[in-house]
Amino acid sequence: MWMRTIAAALMLSAVAVTSQAQVIDKKGLTLDGAMKVIAAAVAEAKRVNAPGGVIAVVDDGGNLMALERLDNTFAAGANISIGKARTAAIFKKPTKVFEDIVNKGRTTMVALNDFTPLQGGVPIEFQGMVIGAVGVSGAASAQQDEELAIAGANALKAMPAMAASMPVTYIESKKVAEAFAKGAVLVGEDERMMHANRNYMVHASHREAAGVAEVHELDTDIIYVLKGTATFVTGGTAVDTKTIAPHEIRGTTIKDGETRQIIPGDVIIVPNGVPHWFKEIPSPLDYYVVKVR
Repeated sequence: MWMRTIAAALMLSAVAVTSQAQVIDKKGLTLDGAMKVIAAAVAEAKRVNAPGGVIAVVDDGGNLMALERLDNTFAAGANISIGKARTAAIFKKPTKVFEDIVNKGRTTMVALNDFTPLQGGVPIEFQGMVIGAVGVSGAASAQQDEELAIAGANALKAMPAMAASMPVTYIESKKVAEAFAKGAVLVGEDERMMHANRNYMVHASHREAAGVAEVHELDTDIIYVLKGTATFVTGGTAVDTKTIAPHEIRGTTIKDGETRQIIPGDVIIVPNGVPHWFKEIPSPLDYYVVKVR
């Protein structure tokens, strides 16, 4: 029996190794990242008093993710900037490389599909991988197009250093106890707004009575029970709902949900969009909630 078990384990290991050999981890550019690239290029355009410009950001497949057109930029600039970005992304090289090649006589390259060999397209790299590209058209010169694109592309290179330099949050026990006494936010919206890389909030929650049904469209709740017990309902359908704030929905009860009795030490993860409800609170309940967006 144990020989069959070992053989099965070895087979699973072999499958896992084979799967790992056929699949690679891949970084991807998010919309937030694309907007950071555009913001950096726009900031550089303002710093050097560029007369105009269109900044386009594409993913690693050359698909448009975001575009911004500065005032006084000629209409064709949008398509040109997209073409530059797409070329830089799919060839993983600055478009100036191809403009120089064409200018040296290899004009047959212009026959390639979706190919814009004009200076001003720059790949966006993160941790050694090309995750997209930025193209700029309509600045004072082709050289300035490229300089603005480089400023945008460099915005993401600084992200790891920025994250490493973020301050550690320390909350002393007295403040934590005071927060639990009334139920309060330990790390809140102001902290989330101050740090774009910090996409969470921490609540020190206290309940002595049942609540209403809640649905958070963006936030996932990670709940850790410290003290007390409760009847907790998740899933199903929230009844008599209304929107109380952007992406925040409340209802009177939950229909056809799953009911649990939660006690100290329990951890509950409620994904965004899932209704949940503290239906009964027989004794005062203290619990942490980490809201992740």
